[in-house]
Amino acid sequence: MPIPIALAALRPPSPPHLSLPAIQRLQVPLRWAQWRLPLKGPTGPGPSRRPFPLPITLATVLVLLGLPVLLLSRWTRPRAEGVEQLMGAASLLQSFAATPDRPIPALWIERLGPETARDRWRAQHKVWWQFWATQSESAPFLAFPAQSSRSGAASLPPNALRVGDLLVFAENPTARQQLLTSLRPLQRRSRGLTLRCRQRLQAGQAVFWQADALGSLLGPVAPLLERYQVGCLSFALEPRGLRWQGEAAAESSGFPSISRLPREAAGSPAKGAAAGIVSAPALTEVSALAEQPPLPEDLLLELDGSSLDQLLQGLLDRQIIRDPLASRYGLEGPRLALARQAPFRLRLHPLPEGPFQASLDLLVRVDGARSAWSTLLERVRSSLLAQGYVTAVDASLPLPGAPASQPKPDRSLPSPPPADGSSTTVWKRPDGAVVGGWRWLQGRDGQPQLLLFLGPPPPSVLPMAMVPGQRVEHSELALRVRPAALDALGLLPEEMPSLARRASQVWINSHPDDPAASGDGISLLTGRLQLQR
Repeated sequence: MPIPIALAALRPPSPPHLSLPAIQRLQVPLRWAQWRLPLKGPTGPGPSRRPFPLPITLATVLVLLGLPVLLLSRWTRPRAEGVEQLMGAASLLQSFAATPDRPIPALWIERLGPETARDRWRAQHKVWWQFWATQSESAPFLAFPAQSSRSGAASLPPNALRVGDLLVFAENPTARQQLLTSLRPLQRRSRGLTLRCRQRLQAGQAVFWQADALGSLLGPVAPLLERYQVGCLSFALEPRGLRWQGEAAAESSGFPSISRLPREAAGSPAKGAAAGIVSAPALTEVSALAEQPPLPEDLLLELDGSSLDQLLQGLLDRQIIRDPLASRYGLEGPRLALARQAPFRLRLHPLPEGPFQASLDLLVRVDGARSAWSTLLERVRSSLLAQGYVTAVDASLPLPGAPASQPKPDRSLPSPPPADGSSTTVWKRPDGAVVGGWRWLQGRDGQPQLLLFLGPPPPSVLPMAMVPGQRVEHSELALRVRPAALDALGLLPEEMPSLARRASQVWINSHPDDPAASGDGISLLTGRLQLQR
């Protein structure tokens, strides 16, 4: 083959001939993505074209950005009403239905004067409120709907102010100014738990609380209720008590922390709240609490829980408690996690004689982690021996209800209890007083259960028949308590309301709003209080 012909065969084929209109048709899709499209001809760049002029592009951008802003400005989330503004400034807030045919409460007379209180009380037809402000040592405030939306601040007494659609009356002008400082007039209407609590407070008799209100009402017991720092309840009166339902959650950013609450007689929520609850009318729509048998005479308290963390979370969050448990008993890391996740049943028994007024026993489900619990008990055993306590393994307490014989003191390290749960480890002080111990039991399902007790060994303990807390479906905690019996022994906090102290029986159930959610969510609360005959 001649060389020119061979070179011609190797030359790439020339592109097909395209006319200028065809080239322009191929370039049309590019005009959507290019601001300026130069068209190159055979000898140089061609004329530039703009698919969209600059004013049209700017107008499109302004529409896309400005339309959402315009919609948000015209349809913003409504501002909080008066009740919701008070919720943000109150540590404890109670609502009461209008009852003009009942006697005038003392709070109305104190805040309004006898004549004004009588007129206002007879003219009421809506819910009214009393509350204690945060970071304030004043007595409770009175609030009720304003009769006219035109009434201004000039017509109000010095100790009153207007909050949204409400009139609020303070104890004195100083308390009024403190409340005014803590209010947020531009607050937007909330959602979730805050919204539902507001609806309860506007519907009838209810109570809303924030974190430090529990400290004022429950005193040293409050750390055990870390999961219920913020919440609300609706009440319904019964012939011999009341029922309630509501919800609560741990403190969150939606509810600011409270420094402290006064505990004086005049300004204490514990004393004022109880009086208001008794005089309020009953609600008609409250879910009935599942009927439960009352506690027997030999029990003061019984608490079932799905995990010990439900009970210990607030305590273990405090370093002053967590550090000694780690240094003395080795309760840290995996061992502490093991204890926190165990289902439990806690009971308090009265003791007619001896150095203690009551004994406490804690029964936990060990399931498949008995060896880990045995290791933990050995660490506790070594620590107690180092502190001078005396121990013995008594095989004469093999079964619940068996007669108890005196264990023989022994300072030596005893061997672990048999696997069949046929022994009880009892601890004594050097003076011979029994202070506690533990016992292995076998549940009806064949799984081991560990009984820990403070005080003398309980004479009879039945293993848990099922996972504690299942008295109500998906329950976190189920409490039965006899407050009047505890109060007779001096075992109730002084801050607890008088209504609760007089109750012969109280039932409280807590279960998660969403059982599939994490343990840090909202808990639904139901309960019942029965007064003595």
